[in-house]
Amino acid sequence: MSDFSFDIVSRVDRQSLADAVNQAQREISTRFDLKNSKSSIELADLTVTIVADDDLKLRNVVDIFQGRCVKRGVSLLSLKFDKPEPAAGGTLRQTVTCLQGIDRDQAKRITEALKGAKLKVTSQIQDGQVRVSGKSKDDLQKAIALVKGMPLDFAVQFVNYR
Repeated sequence: MSDFSFDIVSRVDRQSLADAVNQAQREISTRFDLKNSKSSIELADLTVTIVADDDLKLRNVVDIFQGRCVKRGVSLLSLKFDKPEPAAGGTLRQTVTCLQGIDRDQAKRITEALKGAKLKVTSQIQDGQVRVSGKSKDDLQKAIALVKGMPLDFAVQFVNYR
């Protein structure tokens, strides 16, 4: 009998992120409290730059962006918000970086939890992801449930289930 497997990854769908930014831009341009302000949100590669007149407007734009991300299925755990910094024209700028991949320490936590659960699965760390394989689909389902129940500080997705 052949083994079944799946990969545990942490990645952001670029199209969903771009859609969230575009929807946030549209909402910023139509909201009465942000009209005639220098508030903006832009996406470059996997980095979002938010610019606003003051702290209150910056928080409003961040709230709009986070709401759009949730609706588009982009996990807030995969977004790293830097501290706001002063920008040109008396505005504030905040950079948001999208985290891709699972680092070694996080991957070790996942593999140790799987071993500790005494499931009949094996796990290997492979550049930015964890491959879990086993003879029973039921064991793989239990492994997915275990990882979903873990208090992780990063987003995980389960892909390549075969």
